[in-house]
Amino acid sequence: MGILNVTPDSFSDGGVFLTPEQAVRRVAAMIEEGVDVVDVGGESTRPGAAPVDSEEEIRRVVPAIEAIRRHFGVPLSVDTSNPAVMEAAVAAGADVINDVRALRRPKALAMAARLQVPVCLMHAQGEPGTMQSAPRYENVVQDVMAFLQERLEACEAAGIRKELLAVDPGFGFGKTLDHNMTLLRKLPALTALAPVVIGLSRKTMTGVPFGLGVQERLYTSIGMALAGVHLGARVVRVHDVRATRDAVRAWELVFGSKE
Repeated sequence: MGILNVTPDSFSDGGVFLTPEQAVRRVAAMIEEGVDVVDVGGESTRPGAAPVDSEEEIRRVVPAIEAIRRHFGVPLSVDTSNPAVMEAAVAAGADVINDVRALRRPKALAMAARLQVPVCLMHAQGEPGTMQSAPRYENVVQDVMAFLQERLEACEAAGIRKELLAVDPGFGFGKTLDHNMTLLRKLPALTALAPVVIGLSRKTMTGVPFGLGVQERLYTSIGMALAGVHLGARVVRVHDVRATRDAVRAWELVFGSKE
């Protein structure tokens, strides 16, 4: 899953792909690099990020999705928690909803049930503005699993078919480095719930332990992505598509494809 942030303030690539033309060029490059699905986001959820209203988020993502869809048939995911954005993005051509709030915003669950597209449910503790101030858990693996299980059950009760659902442990979303590493090591436990999506690319956990800045985290991001694949992740959400895909292909050659 290739990341396409059409935002001015994302932690790694904010302001780089703001126009539909820039988005189309980036997607063309990702397709050449071997991307399987492109995740389009119009609201930064980095630690400390300010919220964006639905009208502004739609203004950012819908023209990008429409422009991409005119040129390419690659599957598109919309990275949003807002039901109005979900509706507008799917109408514009998005195929998947990727929600860092796991459909907990008012009317989001009902909207996803009406749209009947695949949904990724992510765990987060708190909101982006404050989530990294003091994250605490009784047992991070059990707490995250219980949350995701509850959200899966809520989705199925709302009429979303089980085969449309995936889960994401939410690395970096209200979690310390120890929390993140524990979740990564215990990833096989989460695979019992649903297919697992992971987003590690360029995050703090790939940089701070090694003294690396955001743009210096390619190799550590790939290393942790491969650890996640080895431990059962089905989708890796990344900035660096070709490098990660080549690494995963090498892993598959050794250990066998997950497909």
